[in-house]
Amino acid sequence: MATDRGGTILVVEDDPAVRNLVACALDVHGYRHREAASATTALADLTCATDISLVILDLGLPDRDGVDVIRALRGWSRTPVIVLSARQEDVDKVGALDAGADDYLTKPFSVEELLARVRVALRRLAFEEPARAGEPDVYRNGALAIDFSAGVVARDGAEVHLTPIEYKLLALLARNTGKVLTHNYILKEVWGQALASDLPSLRVFMATLRKKIEPDPANPVYLQTHVGIGYRMLRVE
Repeated sequence: MATDRGGTILVVEDDPAVRNLVACALDVHGYRHREAASATTALADLTCATDISLVILDLGLPDRDGVDVIRALRGWSRTPVIVLSARQEDVDKVGALDAGADDYLTKPFSVEELLARVRVALRRLAFEEPARAGEPDVYRNGALAIDFSAGVVARDGAEVHLTPIEYKLLALLARNTGKVLTHNYILKEVWGQALASDLPSLRVFMATLRKKIEPDPANPVYLQTHVGIGYRMLRVE
């Protein structure tokens, strides 16, 4: 019998066999869930519902690409999204993560691994929500400002357009201003796992983030690199 373990999980999958497998696994482990077989149905549910805490999303949907669903959802919500897709190319994974997905698992998949990733996503959500409730709505550091409630970043009063991953990185570093965050810590918080293969992606995202928020990316005043260790947000007077 399902219990309330972190709200309701929306399973968006057009293949009945895969959808039933995921739904059965969630049910056995006590997670409330609903199902959608198309992007249209999923977006309608996400727009109206207030109880959905996690989305498990296939990319190959019959009416729209799953990446479109992620982009649409990110227009109003930070609900975690775990992509479950047969697409195994790096370009597909990067595209989904850039659009705002929190995790990516390829088919065929291990049910135990999927459940582990569900637990990670829900734990992170449970940790982040009280933290956000107790923090100021707007973070200010020199010319940099972050409106956490709106998810908007500005420098010298002009909005800076960031990808979802860039925003997550910046928000994490800002919430820990003055602290050195290790590569593994950042990867776990932003990607949900700390794999050595993800480290090059972290470096690329940090480089693009610097270009967007630093007055002179070659001589950063906000984002300091600690070689071989990680990164730190500096306090700018």
